[in-house]
Amino acid sequence: MEVNLMTWLVTGAVVLALFIFDFYSHVRKPHEPSMKESAYWMLFYMGLSVVFGGFLWMTWSEPGSPHQHGMEFFTGYVTELALSVDNLFMFALIMGSFKVPRKYQQKVLLIGIVLALIFRLVFILLGAAVINAWSDVFYLFGLFILYTAVKLIIDEMSDQPEQDPSDMWIIKTLRKVIHVTPTYEGDKLWVRKAGKKALTPLFVCLVAIGMIDVMFALDSIPAIYGITQEPYIVFTANAFALLGLRQMYFLLDGLIDRLVYLPYGLAVILGFIGVKLVLHALHENNLPFINGGENVHVLEIPTVVSLLVIVGVLAITTLASVIKTKRDEAQGAIAPKWNPAKDITEQENETAN
Repeated sequence: MEVNLMTWLVTGAVVLALFIFDFYSHVRKPHEPSMKESAYWMLFYMGLSVVFGGFLWMTWSEPGSPHQHGMEFFTGYVTELALSVDNLFMFALIMGSFKVPRKYQQKVLLIGIVLALIFRLVFILLGAAVINAWSDVFYLFGLFILYTAVKLIIDEMSDQPEQDPSDMWIIKTLRKVIHVTPTYEGDKLWVRKAGKKALTPLFVCLVAIGMIDVMFALDSIPAIYGITQEPYIVFTANAFALLGLRQMYFLLDGLIDRLVYLPYGLAVILGFIGVKLVLHALHENNLPFINGGENVHVLEIPTVVSLLVIVGVLAITTLASVIKTKRDEAQGAIAPKWNPAKDITEQENETAN
């Protein structure tokens, strides 16, 4: 398999077609997806990911490692899927803050996910250009990912409340410079009032999600470059992980914040990838003040080991979270979690009745 311009164009067209299909088949008509619908389409997109990974496994080989790129895709896909859970938590926080009616959340999510993919593509191409120009950038990538892992643990252990997304500077500025309707106008992003265009709260919510997407891309892209240096694999792993993100949001409905140990698991994964990046940088070292500018002979972690570590950490932290949550509920230590989206829907139904 040769990754040329035509390969990129075809892949981009297929991904775009899948998003368009998603919009016209599920999102165009506002509705609240059922668990069955979400599960079915989540499995569908996971199946597509497996098929694509199998295609790379069979067709893209290197001397001495015939299935390396296929393994890199699966490892990158699992990593991005895991990191996407953090996105889901922030999406829930943002939509809860803006009180987005549940039947309109699919549209917000889909547009937000498309924005996320666009932002990530920009960072992927920039990352590839930087790596080609200066291979020692892996030192910076590794240190940044290690910093992110430590910060994730510190933030999780602190009792500080999450920042209200509507308090973001850009959101406050947007509300000052252009009129925003006080209520939602169906699933419209803007409307005309008295001959003047006005944004709806749905549009403002999308801006908040877009800003969060940029922050997550800053963590996500260096992390996956610790698994593969192939921009095509980085992009496709991100694309397939994001394609099923909307369905995952509704499938994990109300359970995201019950995965109490998952942030620690993500921190371990990021820390592992950070170490892997630093080891790779040492192996390819050109910095004159390290080993006289010569390569440092260190252990490089194989991709298959990375995959096993990532899957193992996710399995352990998820299982531990489920056990703790059930034990705490049985002891009455915690009450059933409040779901802002469902609460909004119930309020709407009460008003309608």
